[in-house]
Amino acid sequence: MEEIRGDGRTWSIQDVARLAGTTSRTLRHYDDIGLLKPARVGSNGYRYYDGAALLQLQRILLLRELGLGLPAIAEVFQRQSNPVDALTNHLRWLEQEHRRLTVQMESVRQTIQTLKAGGDLMAEDMFAGFDHTQYKDEVEERWGKDAYAKGDAWWRGMDAQGREEWKSRAAQLGRDWIAAAGAGVPADGPQAQDLARRHVDWLRSIPGTPAAGTGSDVRQYVVGLADMYVADPRFAANYGGDDGARFVRDALLRFAEQHL
Repeated sequence: MEEIRGDGRTWSIQDVARLAGTTSRTLRHYDDIGLLKPARVGSNGYRYYDGAALLQLQRILLLRELGLGLPAIAEVFQRQSNPVDALTNHLRWLEQEHRRLTVQMESVRQTIQTLKAGGDLMAEDMFAGFDHTQYKDEVEERWGKDAYAKGDAWWRGMDAQGREEWKSRAAQLGRDWIAAAGAGVPADGPQAQDLARRHVDWLRSIPGTPAAGTGSDVRQYVVGLADMYVADPRFAANYGGDDGARFVRDALLRFAEQHL
């Protein structure tokens, strides 16, 4: 039941749970850990929430969609007290996800249409955007012909499932970077540093890169890549634009300074 207060409208915990698609138990837990306080608690112990509390809950749910845990969300709230700025970041991330999903949907739609028409599937269309050979000259110039040859042999030696799993891992890492940047988490915080660790592990898994070689300067390689993510717009596009690329750079630089 809704209740009218002199200074505005409030909602019972049951109504809020229904509207937000969550549970009263979850809302009580958010209250217990200080993440979402009700506007007031009635004499019967029932919690009531006003518009400000609903706004806070919206932010919590959005951040949960980004994959953040409750401690990380509390950290974000400490850093982003302005709800307009915070929601602007959320909207930017949602727009990026919308564009990404639109591209995927169109690719799948084309595949379905081709199958229905009995036509031949075009691998160039199904896997557009991952042509590792287009960077052959650049890789050889930066890290030598041996680096490209090892990486190319590794890629060609994988079966279709292995390639798909690797691409999925790389795509998920990119999405997690974009989500963390959109959430406004600090580059030197635990969540960003865990992403930096995953990023370095990912680099080490690719034969031919300086990160994968023994006796190579992994720190210098990671630092150079981090700077390149900002300097080269091709990389920035993978992380949601310039702001996202700077966030990745700052997180990697901090990780390299402390762990490499």
